[in-house]
Amino acid sequence: MMPTRQPRRSLRSSDMGMTKATSPSSWRCGFHLMPPVGWLNDPNGLCQFRGVYHVFHQYSPAWPEPNAPRGWGHATSCDLVHWEHHGMVIAPDTDDETHGSYSGCAVVLPGAAADGGDALRLYYTGNVKEPGDYDYIRSGRRATQLMIETDDGFALGPKRVLMRNGDYPITCSCHVRDPKVWREGGAWWMILGARDLFDRGFVLVYRSDDGVAWAFHGQVRTRDDFGYMWECPDRIALDGREYLSFCPQGMEERPWACGLRDQAGYIPVPDGVCLVEAPALDATAFRRWDAGFDFYAPQTFTDDAGRTILIGWMGLPEPPYASAPAGMDWCHCLTVPRVLSRAAGGAITQAPAPELEALRGPERELEPGGALKLADHRADIVLAGVGEGTVLTLDGVLEVRCENGGVTLSFADAAAGEAGVGGGRARRSCAADGGRAVRDLRVLVDGSAVEVFADGGRIVFATRWFPRADELTVTLAGACERARLWAMGDGMAATWGAA
Repeated sequence: MMPTRQPRRSLRSSDMGMTKATSPSSWRCGFHLMPPVGWLNDPNGLCQFRGVYHVFHQYSPAWPEPNAPRGWGHATSCDLVHWEHHGMVIAPDTDDETHGSYSGCAVVLPGAAADGGDALRLYYTGNVKEPGDYDYIRSGRRATQLMIETDDGFALGPKRVLMRNGDYPITCSCHVRDPKVWREGGAWWMILGARDLFDRGFVLVYRSDDGVAWAFHGQVRTRDDFGYMWECPDRIALDGREYLSFCPQGMEERPWACGLRDQAGYIPVPDGVCLVEAPALDATAFRRWDAGFDFYAPQTFTDDAGRTILIGWMGLPEPPYASAPAGMDWCHCLTVPRVLSRAAGGAITQAPAPELEALRGPERELEPGGALKLADHRADIVLAGVGEGTVLTLDGVLEVRCENGGVTLSFADAAAGEAGVGGGRARRSCAADGGRAVRDLRVLVDGSAVEVFADGGRIVFATRWFPRADELTVTLAGACERARLWAMGDGMAATWGAA
């Protein structure tokens, strides 16, 4: 995707009500992937390779320096819980990426390495902005698709150019990026996010016999215009059904968009049709991945167990609220890994990877009308048999309310604007399918990150917040058959220890 701008306004420590007893390090995450320093955004190159989980991501380690170079960071884990960060591994160091090594994907090549094991290919977009008086939409920008091979996931081979601007249809603008590549039916396929000369978002489709030489195959669009640019396209296959996941831009006027330009969601491909041959898709079937304040640029991969796992960026390209408190040398995190399943009716459900439960401490019971305190802001909270009007509250400020056939996430101090714990975040709601009552709720609290899963994973919220207290206070009001809470351990110690 395109590089994000820094938030329009940054919080000062005084705005956040910080004291000597409240260190910014308390906002670091213990099981949401973050780099030790610098700016993180889109997840890239997700894969399980030679038994190890690899998460690459957009990374500017020199942030907050102005115009800090943007490339790929890299982290690995053997269990999706304990992570080690390896710094920037793809840098914008060639003439084809002077203004950033943008988003892309990974493809595992079975038996292709020199030692007879698997090899890995990384595909991404190099961005160049030519000097001069250009709008950088219809002229002045080069979008080059590149590839790197590696036998071990760490020692990266040379960069190889696959496509340049002249390889795209003449109706394309200069905005073409974010390749997603897969193999199926004896062929290689690539989809690219694009913007045409009429300011309509769509997906380009390319085919290859070897994953190196590519030929234009077609386009995927919606019947009605749906945003001016589509970023981060992804093809998802679940139980014989395909979905197009993408991030349309220019959506702020949609009644469901909460005034946000940048959205992330998916559209089911018609039954019996594959994505690369799909006719115009139905934009009214678009479903957001996440109803929270901070979610964008998700990417999926299939692990060795056959699970489809999604990870997203807990941020936005141009957020209308604070995401980078002043005085910090790091910004943003990724969501926890979410396991995807196909529900009745074709909707996709999301659940935190069960491996996260390895970080749980002793189980504690939370009674309705009661409260529990934890030593820090890392917790896994699970409610079953939730009644109408039940409210779970964190630190007396962040409320998760189940009522009126849906879930609402809100900050009680929203009127304080950026000086509030939510940094200007106020309220988000999501209705359950058919308006049915929501009976289950799970809330993950991790430093400055909160994720909410409800209605069997059909409703999901991701949000950042910046709590002021050292301890986490959890209160429950309303009916609930059972409420359990676990303090969570730290899976990021290896990364933060290197900071």
